Amino acid sequence: MNLIDCHTHTQFSVDSDADINQMIEKACDIELAAYAVTDHCECNRWYSKEHYTGDDTYQYYDFGTDFENSVSAVTRLKEKYSGRLNLICGVEMGQATHDFDIAEKIISDSRVDFVIGSMHQLPKTEDFAFLEYDKMSLEEIYDLAERYFLEISKLCKWGKFDVLGHLTYNLRYIKGIGGIDLDISRFDEIIADSFKAIIEKGKGIEINTSGFRQKYGDAFPSLKYVKLFRELGGEIISIGSDAHCVEDLGKNIKDGAEIALEAGFNYVCCFKERKPDFIKI
Repeated sequence: MNLIDCHTHTQFSVDSDADINQMIEKACDIELAAYAVTDHCECNRWYSKEHYTGDDTYQYYDFGTDFENSVSAVTRLKEKYSGRLNLICGVEMGQATHDFDIAEKIISDSRVDFVIGSMHQLPKTEDFAFLEYDKMSLEEIYDLAERYFLEISKLCKWGKFDVLGHLTYNLRYIKGIGGIDLDISRFDEIIADSFKAIIEKGKGIEINTSGFRQKYGDAFPSLKYVKLFRELGGEIISIGSDAHCVEDLGKNIKDGAEIALEAGFNYVCCFKERKPDFIKI
């Protein structure tokens, strides 16, 4: 198989200490057909904390600085590794719907090859990673899930990213950590409408394999939704480990490729200069 890892984090992400040089060397060692560095950039935390007075729903700020540090580093390293590695300068852009002006700033940076559109938290709500689900009723959790999928729909209708990142991210914590088995099929119509919106715009989704090495035990999204995306006419599929350490780079990427094949995809996609490059699996 030709394997790609197009969702990874390095020292320039707040939740990673992975040395970018070691990550790139590992990508070379395992002979990835494409490797994208996609450090976090949360649109609703671009500035310093002082800019967001009265908002205590997140503990990290200054993502604008992180973005510049990551993109500058990868841009330099692309030249160094030219001819040895298909190195892609990417970004995981979180919460574009919370600040479209910042999102436009990110996507207009000519150094960026690849933009993942992700949703880690809802307006005026903590990141899904930090919510206390054991203190919520099942009805409240379903309401939270509905709000998540509706915000995803809003993101997809804007649709200026390249691939939608880890759809069903909320289940990593609700089901994987909290042990609460939600039936998200009640949101299938919203999900289908989201897919239709990005398909119309020529965008794609990613198969995020991090769930395989976590308690969740599956990809984000699962095969069911990758199949749905294909059935609706989706053509662009990316795969990423969501590695935050060198050891996890490339983890379960083969599992992600097998999901893509089973869903009807023969090619995976990486991006250069925001244009898709199809690689046969």
